[in-house]
Amino acid sequence: MRKLLLFIAASLIGASVSAQPSVPKSYVFAGQKVSFERSDMYERMDREVIAFTYMHSTSILMLKRSSKFFPQVEPILKEYGLPDDLKYIMVIESNLDPNAYSKAGAAGLWQLMPAVARENGLEVNANVDERYNVEKATRVACKILKKSYAKFGDWLTVAAAYNAGQGGISSRLEKQHQTKAQDLWLVEETSRYMFRVMAAKMMFEDPASFGFMVPEMSKYQYVAPREVVTVKDPVSNLVEFALKHAVTYAQLKSANLWLREDKLNNTSHKEYRIIIPSE
Repeated sequence: MRKLLLFIAASLIGASVSAQPSVPKSYVFAGQKVSFERSDMYERMDREVIAFTYMHSTSILMLKRSSKFFPQVEPILKEYGLPDDLKYIMVIESNLDPNAYSKAGAAGLWQLMPAVARENGLEVNANVDERYNVEKATRVACKILKKSYAKFGDWLTVAAAYNAGQGGISSRLEKQHQTKAQDLWLVEETSRYMFRVMAAKMMFEDPASFGFMVPEMSKYQYVAPREVVTVKDPVSNLVEFALKHAVTYAQLKSANLWLREDKLNNTSHKEYRIIIPSE
């Protein structure tokens, strides 16, 4: 009703209507209070709030996807003793698109680079790419975030380091004689990154204030697997494997994006867990 009245009033005086929320004096992210009373901090946050307000299709899709991926990620963050708000780093990285792949070669919800993924025990090759495995990729991201917090002791700095690398942020902190990344002169992408994460939290917690009405029933829901099949041998034909388990090949691939080909080579007889979707 309030928005309707605003629209009518604005129409009468020839003004435009915006559902854009105002930037608060301060905001709590990952248990840490961030002040926007300094003019540069206010402007940087305001820019990201505006961006989330007006990139309509992307914002709506992210809101819809959240009910599918947050339930998978939140328990893992809790298991690692990390703040729940860190899931918004994943939001910024991939727009909650599990197929996300960057020009730099980062992949999956957490946009892990091949070298980083391999260093943390994930398999990355043409046949299997575990960066697309939601659980495994989230565990790697948690290890990185936890290690970063032990180094910096500030969650926004951790976010900046996730984007630019711990080494790059450490060097800039030292050269610019600062202790927090939000006080650094950084390349635009990293400078915006910290504020985009906070703006994402604001939007997900109160989408109506950004002008988005996305009923829970319209969101893409997480559906637990019908079963999880453990295999230790090669699977020569995933189409036949899918049919054997009463699902289509398309359903199998969608539920197991880490399977990059129509077969699973597994010459080393490694143990893999293949999800059989329930629908």
